[in-house]
Amino acid sequence: MGRTTYLTRPSPARRRSLACFARRLLLLAVPLALAAGVASAASREEIDARVQGALEELYERTPAARELSRKASGILVFPRVIKAGFGVGGEFGEGSLLVGGAPVQYYRLASASVGFQIGGQARAQVLMFMTDQALADFRNSDGWEAGVDGSVALVEFGAGGDVSTNSGKEPIVGFVFGNKGLMYNLSLEGSKFWKIDR
Repeated sequence: MGRTTYLTRPSPARRRSLACFARRLLLLAVPLALAAGVASAASREEIDARVQGALEELYERTPAARELSRKASGILVFPRVIKAGFGVGGEFGEGSLLVGGAPVQYYRLASASVGFQIGGQARAQVLMFMTDQALADFRNSDGWEAGVDGSVALVEFGAGGDVSTNSGKEPIVGFVFGNKGLMYNLSLEGSKFWKIDR
């Protein structure tokens, strides 16, 4: 008789280990892939146009975000973050950091994940640095990782559509949105950001 093989679900510790391995593998592979010309890069003009478009979309969807942006020391915008992969996957995107409304540096982000996922999903991410210190720490880093070098609090809204008091007090606040509007119950932990030349 043939042997029957039973597949068991990995333990939580095993899943965490796989996720950690996948993230390290991805974060190591991304710079190499980019150096080899595997990923196509957008021009400075293309990024600038997409960034402004993403901000206008955010402000139209959420007027309170515009008010919050006026208090921010800097705003990091990724207008198109692509989620792709099967098994071991990740997210990739390019954007720029705005200070005083003008781009001062361009960035690329990457994050890894383990599990079933289908590519082609896109969303925009906006991070607002609400203190000068939070902005300085980000700009002075050589590869800033959310959850390690600093925490990003996704903005919450009250019943009237205003930004909650707690959200406004965080050093770094974030918005994630797509075709269907703002996304909640997400975590940006593990996302890593690199400076790029454009």
